[in-house]
Amino acid sequence: MSYSTISQMFDYSTNQNLTKVLYYYKKGENWVGLTGLDIRNTVTNLAFGLRSIDVESGQNVAILSNNSPRWAMSDYGVICAGAATVSIYPTLIPSQIEYILNDSESTLIFIEDQEQYEKIKSIWANCPKLKSIVLLDNSDTGSAENVYTYNEFIEKGNAFSAFTDLTFDSLVNTANPSDLLTLIYTSGTTGNPKGVMLSHENLIANMEGIGKLINFENNDVFLSFLPLSHVFERMGGHFTAFSRACTVYYAEGIEQVPANLQEAKPTVVLSVPRLYEKMHTRIIEGLKSAPAARQKIFWWAIDVGRNYSMLSIAGERIPFLLGIKHKIADKLVYSKVRERMGGRLKFFVSGGAPLSQQIGEFFAAAGITILEGYGLTETSPVLSSNSPGSIRYGSVGKPLFNVEIQIADDGEIIAKGPSIMKGYYNNHEATKESIDENGWFHTGDIGEFDGDGFLKITDRKKNILVTSGGKNIAPAPMENVMVASPYIEQVVVIGDKRNFISALIVPAFEAVEAYLAENDKEIASHAALVEHSDVIALISKEVNTAMETFSKYERVKKFALLPRLLTLEKGELTPTLKVVRRSVLSNFDEYVENMYSDVNSKNEEEFIGG
Repeated sequence: MSYSTISQMFDYSTNQNLTKVLYYYKKGENWVGLTGLDIRNTVTNLAFGLRSIDVESGQNVAILSNNSPRWAMSDYGVICAGAATVSIYPTLIPSQIEYILNDSESTLIFIEDQEQYEKIKSIWANCPKLKSIVLLDNSDTGSAENVYTYNEFIEKGNAFSAFTDLTFDSLVNTANPSDLLTLIYTSGTTGNPKGVMLSHENLIANMEGIGKLINFENNDVFLSFLPLSHVFERMGGHFTAFSRACTVYYAEGIEQVPANLQEAKPTVVLSVPRLYEKMHTRIIEGLKSAPAARQKIFWWAIDVGRNYSMLSIAGERIPFLLGIKHKIADKLVYSKVRERMGGRLKFFVSGGAPLSQQIGEFFAAAGITILEGYGLTETSPVLSSNSPGSIRYGSVGKPLFNVEIQIADDGEIIAKGPSIMKGYYNNHEATKESIDENGWFHTGDIGEFDGDGFLKITDRKKNILVTSGGKNIAPAPMENVMVASPYIEQVVVIGDKRNFISALIVPAFEAVEAYLAENDKEIASHAALVEHSDVIALISKEVNTAMETFSKYERVKKFALLPRLLTLEKGELTPTLKVVRRSVLSNFDEYVENMYSDVNSKNEEEFIGG
């Protein structure tokens, strides 16, 4: 590796790939490509544009936008100018954005469009450090002072570069490895978000660690749709992909991902587990309308694939007859599934939340590999990962070579290494709480190593439920099993300080409606659907099946069906789609109290509707 900072990495990668198309974005019906030279020229002008308005080394610049090449190039422009990028989720409301802008002391913000501009205008007076705005979509600025379109800002940088003594080479070599690269604000499930300070060396170390496990090549193609505001996509699909001269297609949006998979034909896709869960549900639901013979062939092929993948993962010899069956199954079934993913996929990478073992094994049986990893924003983010030659579904793989992981006496995962954050911005107390005097970062996750060194995450430390009977119960394993049902969309297991475990469940409305239609029943609304006896019986069966592998005291004894999805707008989800339990319990307190109203009930099999 010939670089020690991200700005040097950008300089090296673009110089080596001046004519290669590295980014694609959709314009109308066509994909438009940007070469290394195109990207380098734009980033050079953005960096000089920042310097022209006195954005200096050590200052912070925010980006508020959905994914696009302009997000990526703005990030590199900030970094190459010697400043640090503050990534802000575009779904945040003005008050949340205001908090981050003020806490980070951001002096300029790149924003996507007029919708985001309206948010910033409503809070600008409350953000004394914020001096300038750049509109990435070139929409009308209204001739406002210190508000630029993207093209105007690039021209400003180009003009500045003509008479300044600064050179782009001098700019990209300004930063030291220990300098702040980015501030990424945690999701804030328990109060205001904290600004995680990640340095150049943090991200470089993580890229090196992943590179030893997973070999990304310059002919790999990524489809980018996870928010670049999130460290998982930023490290993997942005910095790592660029450092390997991979091609990145920027998806049009989450709803267009299935179509974009067909068009981009990626070899690598990074996602959170929800994408894989939805793919699994679509496959199973689509199969129901297929002829009986096709259904039989499909499940035969999955059974063959499961046996084949188990032996293959274990490194054992594949019996001759099983190998023949697998080739037949590949032609009849697996190839069709892969074609829906574009036909060139080498593997998916899963992170951000636990992946159901059942989902991982199902796709493995269909000839599609999902590599699950684990980490946090504070760890840049990857601490451990499965790799193509070392997979164990139900685990998050083995630690990276340059990361040390231990299990503390209370079961908490603690980590040490060069990818651990510098600390929380302007929050020394929170930093001291997270990183002990010996340099160990306390993740807040509970986990264990198996006999072969694979790490398993059992739950969040703060999520552990302690029943009134004194039983300690981890909700995540139960939630993961239940959400694998095609009829269940979201689950929140509860029971802290209660005498039994219960759950708030959001049905997969489309799948449940299809189930009712098959039985010649039609429900007018979601509110009516969750109270229908057939739906309650269906979900009851799914829950009972899911609970079979759990101890009696762990099992969900009651559930309430909710008439709507948990949403970001109502504070029930973080921008990374993690459940904010306190908000869910507050918003649905009536449902919870109804489940526990008869505290002396002995009927453990009783279930209630919404």
